[in-house]
Amino acid sequence: MRHLKSISVALTMLLLMGCQVKKNTDKVFNIVDYGAVADGVTDNASAIKQAIDACAKAGGGKVVVPSQGVFLTGPFDLTSKMELHVEGGATLLANPDTAVYTQSAFRENPGEGTIWIGGKDLHDVSVTGLGVIDGNGIKFMGKELEDSYELLPFNVKDPRPHVLTLVNVRNLRIENVTFRHSAYWTVHLIGCTDGVITGITIDNSLKIRNSDGIDLDHSKNIRISDCNIKSGDDSICLKNRREFEEYGNCENIVVTNCLMCSRSCAFKIGSENMDTIQNVTVNNCTILASNRGIGIQNRDEGVVQNVLFSNIIVESLYFSDVWWGKSEPIYVTAYRRANIDHKDASWRFPEGATEGFVGEVNDITFRNIQCRSENGIYVSGESKDKINHILFDGVSLVLNRVTDYEGGIYDRRPCEGVGLVKAKTSAFYIDNATDVQVRDCDIRMGDNPPAEMGKLIHRTN
Repeated sequence: MRHLKSISVALTMLLLMGCQVKKNTDKVFNIVDYGAVADGVTDNASAIKQAIDACAKAGGGKVVVPSQGVFLTGPFDLTSKMELHVEGGATLLANPDTAVYTQSAFRENPGEGTIWIGGKDLHDVSVTGLGVIDGNGIKFMGKELEDSYELLPFNVKDPRPHVLTLVNVRNLRIENVTFRHSAYWTVHLIGCTDGVITGITIDNSLKIRNSDGIDLDHSKNIRISDCNIKSGDDSICLKNRREFEEYGNCENIVVTNCLMCSRSCAFKIGSENMDTIQNVTVNNCTILASNRGIGIQNRDEGVVQNVLFSNIIVESLYFSDVWWGKSEPIYVTAYRRANIDHKDASWRFPEGATEGFVGEVNDITFRNIQCRSENGIYVSGESKDKINHILFDGVSLVLNRVTDYEGGIYDRRPCEGVGLVKAKTSAFYIDNATDVQVRDCDIRMGDNPPAEMGKLIHRTN
Protein backbone atom coordinates (compact mmCIF):
# COMPACT_ATOMS: atom_id res chain seq x y z
CA MET A 1 0.00 0.00 0.00
CA ARG A 2 2.83 2.38 0.87
CA HIS A 3 4.39 1.58 -2.52
CA LEU A 4 1.11 2.26 -4.34
CA LYS A 5 0.68 5.50 -2.40
CA SER A 6 4.13 6.62 -3.50
CA ILE A 7 3.28 5.87 -7.11
CA SER A 8 0.02 7.82 -6.70
CA VAL A 9 1.84 10.84 -5.29
CA ALA A 10 4.43 10.65 -8.06
CA LEU A 11 1.75 10.51 -10.74
CA THR A 12 -0.04 13.46 -9.15
CA MET A 13 3.19 15.47 -9.18
CA LEU A 14 3.83 14.58 -12.82
CA LEU A 15 0.32 15.65 -13.80
CA LEU A 16 0.73 18.94 -11.96
CA MET A 17 4.09 19.47 -13.63
CA GLY A 18 2.50 18.67 -16.99
CA CYS A 19 -0.21 21.24 -16.36
CA GLN A 20 2.45 23.76 -15.40
CA VAL A 21 4.43 23.06 -18.59
CA LYS A 22 1.29 23.54 -20.70
CA LYS A 23 0.52 26.77 -18.91
CA ASN A 24 4.04 28.07 -19.57
CA THR A 25 3.79 27.32 -23.30
CA ASP A 26 0.42 29.09 -23.52
CA LYS A 27 1.63 32.48 -22.29
CA VAL A 28 -0.38 35.34 -23.79
CA PHE A 29 0.85 38.87 -24.41
CA ASN A 30 -1.99 41.27 -25.26
CA ILE A 31 -0.66 44.34 -27.07
CA VAL A 32 -3.15 46.54 -25.17
CA ASP A 33 -1.36 45.63 -21.94
CA TYR A 34 1.75 47.23 -23.43
CA GLY A 35 0.03 50.48 -24.40
CA ALA A 36 -1.55 49.78 -27.79
CA VAL A 37 -4.58 51.91 -28.65
CA ALA A 38 -7.25 50.88 -31.16
CA ASP A 39 -8.07 54.32 -32.51
CA GLY A 40 -6.77 53.87 -36.06
CA VAL A 41 -4.52 56.91 -35.61
CA THR A 42 -1.88 56.16 -32.96
CA ASP A 43 1.20 54.31 -34.20
CA ASN A 44 1.35 51.22 -32.01
CA ALA A 45 4.69 49.88 -33.25
CA SER A 46 6.40 50.51 -29.91
CA ALA A 47 3.68 48.73 -27.92
CA ILE A 48 3.69 45.76 -30.31
CA LYS A 49 7.47 45.50 -30.11
CA GLN A 50 7.30 45.52 -26.30
CA ALA A 51 4.78 42.67 -26.35
CA ILE A 52 6.96 40.68 -28.77
CA ASP A 53 10.08 41.32 -26.65
CA ALA A 54 8.24 40.10 -23.55
CA CYS A 55 7.13 37.01 -25.44
CA ALA A 56 10.70 36.27 -26.54
CA LYS A 57 12.08 36.83 -23.04
CA ALA A 58 9.52 34.36 -21.66
CA GLY A 59 10.65 31.70 -24.13
CA GLY A 60 7.72 32.07 -26.52
CA GLY A 61 3.96 32.42 -26.51
CA LYS A 62 1.07 34.19 -28.17
CA VAL A 63 1.08 37.92 -28.99
CA VAL A 64 -2.57 38.92 -29.29
CA VAL A 65 -4.14 41.76 -31.26
CA PRO A 66 -7.52 41.91 -29.48
CA SER A 67 -10.91 42.47 -31.08
CA GLN A 68 -11.13 46.09 -30.04
CA GLY A 69 -10.88 47.83 -33.43
CA VAL A 70 -8.13 49.19 -35.67
CA PHE A 71 -4.53 49.21 -34.46
CA LEU A 72 -2.40 51.35 -36.78
CA THR A 73 1.29 50.45 -36.75
CA GLY A 74 4.60 50.99 -38.44
CA PRO A 75 7.12 48.20 -39.07
CA PHE A 76 7.87 45.44 -36.54
CA ASP A 77 9.57 42.02 -36.56
CA LEU A 78 8.37 38.64 -35.37
CA THR A 79 10.53 36.32 -33.26
CA SER A 80 11.00 32.56 -32.77
CA LYS A 81 8.47 30.45 -30.85
CA MET A 82 5.88 33.17 -31.38
CA GLU A 83 2.29 33.17 -32.56
CA LEU A 84 0.96 36.51 -33.79
CA HIS A 85 -2.78 36.09 -33.25
CA VAL A 86 -5.16 38.68 -34.73
CA GLU A 87 -8.58 38.13 -33.18
CA GLY A 88 -11.78 38.37 -35.19
CA GLY A 89 -12.91 42.00 -35.20
CA ALA A 90 -9.32 43.29 -34.93
CA THR A 91 -7.35 45.02 -37.69
CA LEU A 92 -3.64 45.71 -37.93
CA LEU A 93 -3.35 48.70 -40.28
CA ALA A 94 -0.12 49.84 -41.96
CA ASN A 95 0.95 53.37 -41.10
CA PRO A 96 0.53 55.48 -44.30
CA ASP A 97 3.60 57.60 -43.47
CA THR A 98 6.28 56.47 -45.93
CA ALA A 99 9.04 57.85 -43.67
CA VAL A 100 8.64 54.95 -41.20
CA TYR A 101 9.55 52.33 -43.81
CA THR A 102 13.33 52.16 -43.94
CA GLN A 103 14.24 48.50 -44.56
CA SER A 104 14.41 47.31 -48.16
CA ALA A 105 12.46 44.17 -48.99
CA PHE A 106 15.34 43.05 -51.24
CA ARG A 107 18.47 43.84 -49.27
CA GLU A 108 20.80 46.16 -51.23
CA ASN A 109 18.20 46.54 -53.97
CA PRO A 110 16.06 49.44 -52.71
CA GLY A 111 13.83 49.90 -55.73
CA GLU A 112 11.16 47.26 -55.07
CA GLY A 113 9.52 48.10 -51.80
CA THR A 114 10.11 47.93 -48.07
CA ILE A 115 9.24 45.65 -45.14
CA TRP A 116 6.26 46.21 -42.83
CA ILE A 117 5.97 42.97 -40.83
CA GLY A 118 9.24 41.06 -40.97
CA GLY A 119 11.36 38.33 -39.43
CA LYS A 120 14.68 36.65 -40.18
CA ASP A 121 16.49 33.48 -39.08
CA LEU A 122 13.60 32.21 -36.96
CA HIS A 123 11.87 28.94 -36.11
CA ASP A 124 8.41 27.94 -34.91
CA VAL A 125 6.50 31.02 -36.05
CA SER A 126 2.72 31.34 -36.56
CA VAL A 127 0.43 34.08 -37.86
CA THR A 128 -3.18 33.16 -37.04
CA GLY A 129 -6.64 34.45 -36.24
CA LEU A 130 -9.87 35.57 -37.84
CA GLY A 131 -8.85 39.23 -37.93
CA VAL A 132 -7.40 41.45 -40.66
CA ILE A 133 -3.87 42.57 -41.57
CA ASP A 134 -4.40 45.62 -43.79
CA GLY A 135 -1.57 47.05 -45.91
CA ASN A 136 -3.44 50.35 -46.45
CA GLY A 137 -2.37 50.07 -50.09
CA ILE A 138 -4.26 52.91 -51.74
CA LYS A 139 -2.58 55.39 -49.37
CA PHE A 140 0.70 54.62 -51.14
CA MET A 141 -0.69 55.04 -54.67
CA GLY A 142 -1.09 57.95 -57.01
CA LYS A 143 -4.11 58.86 -59.11
CA GLU A 144 -6.68 56.18 -59.90
CA LEU A 145 -6.77 55.34 -63.61
CA GLU A 146 -9.22 53.24 -65.59
CA ASP A 147 -7.09 50.09 -65.40
CA SER A 148 -4.76 50.73 -62.43
CA TYR A 149 -3.38 53.26 -59.96
CA GLU A 150 -0.48 55.50 -60.91
CA LEU A 151 2.79 54.62 -59.21
CA LEU A 152 4.22 57.53 -57.25
CA PRO A 153 7.72 58.60 -58.31
CA PHE A 154 10.72 57.97 -56.04
CA ASN A 155 14.46 58.56 -56.25
CA VAL A 156 16.22 55.45 -54.91
CA LYS A 157 13.94 53.67 -52.45
CA ASP A 158 10.42 52.62 -53.32
CA PRO A 159 8.68 53.12 -49.95
CA ARG A 160 5.68 50.90 -50.68
CA PRO A 161 5.57 48.27 -47.91
CA HIS A 162 5.29 44.54 -48.48
CA VAL A 163 2.89 43.19 -45.85
CA LEU A 164 4.71 40.10 -44.50
CA THR A 165 8.34 39.30 -45.37
CA LEU A 166 9.93 36.28 -43.67
CA VAL A 167 13.52 35.20 -44.36
CA ASN A 168 14.99 31.82 -43.40
CA VAL A 169 12.14 30.74 -41.14
CA ARG A 170 11.78 27.05 -40.26
CA ASN A 171 8.48 25.52 -39.15
CA LEU A 172 6.08 28.26 -40.17
CA ARG A 173 2.28 28.37 -40.13
CA ILE A 174 -0.01 31.10 -41.52
CA GLU A 175 -3.63 30.24 -40.87
CA ASN A 176 -7.12 31.77 -41.32
CA VAL A 177 -6.10 35.42 -41.14
CA THR A 178 -7.26 37.90 -43.81
CA PHE A 179 -4.67 40.06 -45.60
CA ARG A 180 -5.96 42.95 -47.65
CA HIS A 181 -5.04 46.13 -49.52
CA SER A 182 -1.35 45.41 -49.98
CA ALA A 183 0.70 48.16 -51.62
CA TYR A 184 3.25 45.61 -52.86
CA TRP A 185 3.69 41.86 -52.33
CA THR A 186 1.52 40.44 -49.56
CA VAL A 187 3.16 37.27 -48.20
CA HIS A 188 6.81 36.81 -49.23
CA LEU A 189 8.64 33.74 -47.92
CA ILE A 190 12.38 33.74 -48.65
CA GLY A 191 14.50 30.69 -47.90
CA CYS A 192 11.77 29.29 -45.65
CA THR A 193 11.36 25.56 -44.99
CA ASP A 194 8.58 23.36 -43.65
CA GLY A 195 5.74 25.86 -43.92
CA VAL A 196 1.96 25.69 -44.11
CA ILE A 197 -0.33 28.43 -45.42
CA THR A 198 -3.94 27.41 -44.98
CA GLY A 199 -7.38 28.99 -44.91
CA ILE A 200 -6.19 32.54 -45.48
CA THR A 201 -7.89 35.24 -47.54
CA ILE A 202 -5.95 37.81 -49.56
CA ASP A 203 -8.17 40.62 -50.80
CA ASN A 204 -6.09 43.18 -52.68
CA SER A 205 -7.16 45.89 -55.08
CA LEU A 206 -7.16 44.64 -58.66
CA LYS A 207 -5.81 48.05 -59.69
CA ILE A 208 -2.63 48.04 -57.59
CA ARG A 209 0.39 46.90 -59.60
CA ASN A 210 2.87 44.52 -57.89
CA SER A 211 0.24 43.48 -55.34
CA ASP A 212 1.13 39.77 -55.47
CA GLY A 213 -0.66 37.38 -53.13
CA ILE A 214 1.86 34.73 -52.04
CA ASP A 215 5.47 34.64 -53.29
CA LEU A 216 7.63 31.61 -52.47
CA ASP A 217 11.25 32.60 -53.05
CA HIS A 218 14.01 29.96 -52.67
CA SER A 219 11.62 28.17 -50.25
CA LYS A 220 11.21 24.42 -49.68
CA ASN A 221 8.62 21.98 -48.36
CA ILE A 222 5.72 24.45 -48.40
CA ARG A 223 2.02 23.55 -48.51
CA ILE A 224 -0.65 26.08 -49.52
CA SER A 225 -4.28 25.01 -49.16
CA ASP A 226 -7.84 26.31 -48.95
CA CYS A 227 -6.94 29.93 -49.68
CA ASN A 228 -8.96 32.64 -51.46
CA ILE A 229 -6.65 35.09 -53.23
CA LYS A 230 -7.55 38.21 -55.22
CA SER A 231 -4.58 40.27 -56.36
CA GLY A 232 -3.68 42.89 -58.92
CA ASP A 233 -0.53 40.96 -59.75
CA ASP A 234 0.23 37.22 -59.47
CA SER A 235 -1.91 35.37 -56.93
CA ILE A 236 0.68 32.66 -56.15
CA CYS A 237 4.19 32.87 -57.57
CA LEU A 238 7.27 30.66 -57.23
CA LYS A 239 10.67 32.21 -57.90
CA ASN A 240 14.37 32.41 -57.11
CA ARG A 241 15.42 36.04 -56.73
CA ARG A 242 19.09 36.86 -57.24
CA GLU A 243 19.25 38.92 -54.03
CA PHE A 244 18.78 35.73 -51.96
CA GLU A 245 20.75 33.19 -54.00
CA GLU A 246 22.39 31.55 -50.96
CA TYR A 247 19.09 29.83 -50.09
CA GLY A 248 19.16 27.58 -53.16
CA ASN A 249 16.27 25.88 -54.95
CA CYS A 250 12.57 26.55 -54.63
CA GLU A 251 11.22 23.01 -54.41
CA ASN A 252 8.72 20.55 -52.97
CA ILE A 253 5.67 22.81 -53.18
CA VAL A 254 2.05 21.67 -52.95
CA VAL A 255 -0.90 23.97 -53.73
CA THR A 256 -4.43 22.63 -53.38
CA ASN A 257 -8.06 23.73 -52.99
CA CYS A 258 -7.39 27.40 -53.71
CA LEU A 259 -9.51 30.06 -55.41
CA MET A 260 -7.55 32.71 -57.35
CA CYS A 261 -8.28 35.91 -59.28
CA SER A 262 -5.58 38.12 -60.80
CA ARG A 263 -5.10 40.96 -63.25
CA SER A 264 -1.83 39.28 -64.19
CA CYS A 265 -1.18 35.52 -63.74
CA ALA A 266 -3.15 33.56 -61.15
CA PHE A 267 -0.50 30.87 -60.63
CA LYS A 268 2.97 31.64 -61.98
CA ILE A 269 6.44 30.17 -61.93
CA GLY A 270 9.02 32.92 -62.66
CA SER A 271 9.91 35.28 -64.12
CA GLU A 272 12.84 35.65 -61.67
CA ASN A 273 14.61 32.28 -61.55
CA MET A 274 18.37 32.15 -61.16
CA ASP A 275 18.32 28.65 -59.61
CA THR A 276 16.00 25.61 -59.89
CA ILE A 277 12.24 25.36 -59.32
CA GLN A 278 11.15 21.74 -59.10
CA ASN A 279 8.79 19.15 -57.64
CA VAL A 280 5.63 21.28 -57.71
CA THR A 281 2.05 20.02 -57.54
CA VAL A 282 -0.98 22.27 -58.10
CA ASN A 283 -4.31 20.47 -57.75
CA ASN A 284 -8.03 21.10 -57.38
CA CYS A 285 -7.98 24.89 -57.83
CA THR A 286 -10.28 27.42 -59.50
CA ILE A 287 -8.99 30.48 -61.38
CA LEU A 288 -11.50 33.19 -62.24
CA ALA A 289 -11.43 36.39 -64.34
CA SER A 290 -7.65 36.46 -64.65
CA ASN A 291 -5.45 37.96 -67.34
CA ARG A 292 -3.53 34.70 -67.49
CA GLY A 293 -4.42 31.44 -65.74
CA ILE A 294 -1.39 29.20 -65.28
CA GLY A 295 2.01 30.52 -66.33
CA ILE A 296 5.58 29.26 -66.47
CA GLN A 297 7.68 32.27 -67.41
CA ASN A 298 11.39 31.42 -67.36
CA ARG A 299 13.60 34.43 -68.04
CA ASP A 300 16.88 33.68 -66.23
CA GLU A 301 19.45 30.87 -66.15
CA GLY A 302 17.48 28.72 -63.70
CA VAL A 303 15.64 25.50 -64.58
CA VAL A 304 11.94 24.63 -64.10
CA GLN A 305 11.24 20.89 -63.93
CA ASN A 306 8.91 18.20 -62.59
CA VAL A 307 5.67 20.19 -62.29
CA LEU A 308 2.13 18.76 -62.29
CA PHE A 309 -1.06 20.79 -62.73
CA SER A 310 -4.29 18.80 -62.35
CA ASN A 311 -8.04 19.22 -61.81
CA ILE A 312 -8.13 22.97 -62.36
CA ILE A 313 -10.77 25.33 -63.79
CA VAL A 314 -9.39 28.40 -65.59
CA GLU A 315 -11.27 31.49 -66.77
CA SER A 316 -9.07 34.08 -68.49
CA LEU A 317 -9.85 37.45 -70.05
CA TYR A 318 -8.05 40.21 -71.92
CA PHE A 319 -7.04 43.30 -69.95
CA SER A 320 -4.92 46.34 -70.79
CA ASP A 321 -1.18 46.29 -71.55
CA VAL A 322 -0.45 47.53 -68.01
CA TRP A 323 -0.71 43.88 -66.99
CA TRP A 324 1.42 41.07 -68.41
CA GLY A 325 -0.62 38.47 -70.22
CA LYS A 326 -3.06 38.24 -73.10
CA SER A 327 -5.75 35.92 -71.76
CA GLU A 328 -3.62 32.79 -72.20
CA PRO A 329 -5.26 30.14 -69.98
CA ILE A 330 -1.99 28.17 -69.93
CA TYR A 331 1.35 29.70 -70.81
CA VAL A 332 4.83 28.12 -70.97
CA THR A 333 7.71 30.29 -72.21
CA ALA A 334 11.50 30.43 -71.98
CA TYR A 335 13.17 33.62 -73.24
CA ARG A 336 16.18 35.48 -71.98
CA ARG A 337 15.48 38.66 -70.12
CA ALA A 338 15.78 41.94 -72.00
CA ASN A 339 18.67 44.25 -71.13
CA ILE A 340 16.77 47.48 -70.61
CA ASP A 341 17.23 50.71 -68.69
CA HIS A 342 14.94 50.04 -65.75
CA LYS A 343 15.03 50.87 -62.05
CA ASP A 344 15.92 47.29 -61.06
CA ALA A 345 17.54 46.01 -64.28
CA SER A 346 21.01 45.66 -62.71
CA TRP A 347 19.60 43.16 -60.20
CA ARG A 348 18.27 40.83 -62.88
CA PHE A 349 21.58 39.60 -64.35
CA PRO A 350 24.50 37.71 -62.78
CA GLU A 351 27.03 39.98 -61.11
CA GLY A 352 29.12 41.79 -63.69
CA ALA A 353 26.98 40.64 -66.62
CA THR A 354 25.14 43.00 -68.94
CA GLU A 355 22.98 40.31 -70.46
CA GLY A 356 21.60 36.99 -69.33
CA PHE A 357 20.59 33.61 -70.71
CA VAL A 358 17.61 31.40 -70.07
CA GLY A 359 17.47 27.90 -68.59
CA GLU A 360 15.31 24.98 -69.65
CA VAL A 361 11.70 24.10 -68.81
CA ASN A 362 11.30 20.31 -68.61
CA ASP A 363 8.74 17.64 -67.69
CA ILE A 364 5.58 19.68 -67.17
CA THR A 365 2.15 18.00 -67.11
CA PHE A 366 -1.29 19.61 -67.44
CA ARG A 367 -4.01 17.04 -66.69
CA ASN A 368 -7.77 17.51 -66.50
CA ILE A 369 -7.76 21.30 -66.92
CA GLN A 370 -10.99 23.02 -68.01
CA CYS A 371 -10.37 26.38 -69.66
CA ARG A 372 -12.73 29.10 -70.83
CA SER A 373 -10.79 31.90 -72.45
CA GLU A 374 -10.58 34.63 -75.07
CA ASN A 375 -7.21 33.31 -76.22
CA GLY A 376 -5.46 29.98 -76.61
CA ILE A 377 -2.74 28.03 -74.83
CA TYR A 378 0.73 29.35 -75.65
CA VAL A 379 4.04 27.43 -75.57
CA SER A 380 7.12 29.20 -76.90
CA GLY A 381 10.90 29.16 -76.43
CA GLU A 382 13.74 31.18 -77.85
CA SER A 383 15.15 27.90 -79.24
CA LYS A 384 13.88 24.30 -79.51
CA ASP A 385 16.07 23.03 -76.66
CA LYS A 386 14.61 25.38 -74.03
CA ILE A 387 11.17 23.73 -73.62
CA ASN A 388 11.02 19.94 -73.48
CA HIS A 389 8.54 17.18 -72.57
CA ILE A 390 5.26 19.05 -72.05
CA LEU A 391 2.08 16.99 -71.77
CA PHE A 392 -1.47 18.29 -72.16
CA ASP A 393 -3.71 15.42 -71.11
CA GLY A 394 -7.48 15.84 -70.92
CA VAL A 395 -7.38 19.61 -71.31
CA SER A 396 -10.61 21.21 -72.54
CA LEU A 397 -10.77 24.72 -73.98
CA VAL A 398 -13.76 26.88 -74.91
CA LEU A 399 -12.74 29.95 -76.94
CA ASN A 400 -15.16 32.83 -76.48
CA ARG A 401 -14.73 36.62 -76.70
CA VAL A 402 -16.31 38.64 -73.88
CA THR A 403 -14.24 41.88 -73.87
CA ASP A 404 -13.50 44.53 -76.50
CA TYR A 405 -9.71 44.42 -76.16
CA GLU A 406 -7.64 43.61 -79.27
CA GLY A 407 -7.18 39.90 -79.96
CA GLY A 408 -4.76 37.92 -82.09
CA ILE A 409 -1.83 38.61 -79.79
CA TYR A 410 0.39 36.70 -77.32
CA ASP A 411 2.52 38.24 -74.56
CA ARG A 412 6.17 37.21 -74.11
CA ARG A 413 7.18 40.11 -71.85
CA PRO A 414 9.73 40.56 -70.30
CA CYS A 415 12.05 39.21 -72.98
CA GLU A 416 14.76 40.07 -75.45
CA GLY A 417 13.14 40.89 -78.79
CA VAL A 418 9.44 41.14 -79.55
CA GLY A 419 7.29 41.21 -76.39
CA LEU A 420 3.79 41.34 -77.85
CA VAL A 421 3.51 38.80 -80.67
CA LYS A 422 0.86 39.24 -83.34
CA ALA A 423 -0.53 35.87 -84.42
CA LYS A 424 -3.77 34.15 -85.30
CA THR A 425 -5.61 32.73 -82.30
CA SER A 426 -5.11 28.99 -81.90
CA ALA A 427 -6.37 26.67 -79.21
CA PHE A 428 -2.76 25.45 -78.91
CA TYR A 429 -0.01 27.71 -80.25
CA ILE A 430 3.22 25.71 -79.94
CA ASP A 431 6.37 27.49 -81.08
CA ASN A 432 9.98 26.28 -80.75
CA ALA A 433 9.50 23.42 -78.28
CA THR A 434 10.40 19.74 -78.20
CA ASP A 435 8.10 16.80 -77.38
CA VAL A 436 4.88 18.67 -76.69
CA GLN A 437 2.03 16.13 -76.57
CA VAL A 438 -1.65 17.03 -76.88
CA ARG A 439 -3.64 13.99 -75.72
CA ASP A 440 -7.42 13.56 -75.35
CA CYS A 441 -8.05 17.32 -75.44
CA ASP A 442 -11.35 18.99 -76.32
CA ILE A 443 -11.61 22.27 -78.25
CA ARG A 444 -14.89 24.14 -78.68
CA MET A 445 -16.09 27.57 -79.78
CA GLY A 446 -18.35 29.67 -77.58
CA ASP A 447 -21.22 31.89 -78.71
CA ASN A 448 -18.75 34.61 -79.73
CA PRO A 449 -15.59 32.90 -81.03
CA PRO A 450 -12.46 34.96 -81.77
CA ALA A 451 -12.68 36.69 -85.14
CA GLU A 452 -8.94 36.19 -85.70
CA MET A 453 -8.99 32.38 -85.48
CA GLY A 454 -6.21 30.39 -87.14
CA LYS A 455 -5.46 26.68 -86.92
CA LEU A 456 -6.82 24.92 -83.86
CA ILE A 457 -3.36 23.51 -83.21
CA HIS A 458 -0.50 25.58 -84.58
CA ARG A 459 3.03 24.16 -84.42
CA THR A 460 6.20 25.99 -85.43
CA ASN A 461 9.41 24.05 -84.80
